Amino acid sequence: MRVTKLEHSCIVIEAGGRKCFIDPGKFTTPITEAALVDLVAITHEHDDHWTPEQLARLAERSPGLTVVTTAATAERIRDAGIEGLRNVIVGKPGATYEIGEFKISCFGGKHAEIHSSIPIIDNLGVVINGKLAYGGDAYDLPPLPVEALAVPKYGPWMRMAESMDYLAQVRPKKAFGVHEMLLALPGKQLATARFSEIAESVGAKYLDLAPYDSFEL
Repeated sequence: MRVTKLEHSCIVIEAGGRKCFIDPGKFTTPITEAALVDLVAITHEHDDHWTPEQLARLAERSPGLTVVTTAATAERIRDAGIEGLRNVIVGKPGATYEIGEFKISCFGGKHAEIHSSIPIIDNLGVVINGKLAYGGDAYDLPPLPVEALAVPKYGPWMRMAESMDYLAQVRPKKAFGVHEMLLALPGKQLATARFSEIAESVGAKYLDLAPYDSFEL
């Protein structure tokens, strides 16, 4: 299984000649390599995690794909009227779905608090093929163990220290940073240094991935 990090929170997983995309949002370069896609996992409705335009590009090139997401996001997808996109599943925490070459297990349920004035929305963490976990905008623990963990670097709902604690709790074999596009270069470098230190302390390897870098699981 090959994992490729795109910009921000977008991740591509390849298995058996097919692809799964996670969170193709507005901070990710418009996606064109979108053939042979079985699954698109969208953790929640915020536009840094999905846009109608990104999803339309994927559906146009892979018209049989399935989307797994929250109820609110599914409603927004329906309202967008994306041509050729018909199979949208509302994922349930604790449930597992088998879609083409991919098994997606859902966990969590709520987005981390941004501010007391902002309503808390649903958020769906996902584990792909029992190996790669990504919690979206929350620190809910995935079903353990997992081989790889995507760790948020920065967002208005988090602190870097919380991501470090999360990495230490999950104790994956490999970890890499996501949700980084609001950071300037010094902030990205600081997160990489801190995450590398905490990963080493729990016997994990931190991968300092730039967009379009890949690794194998």
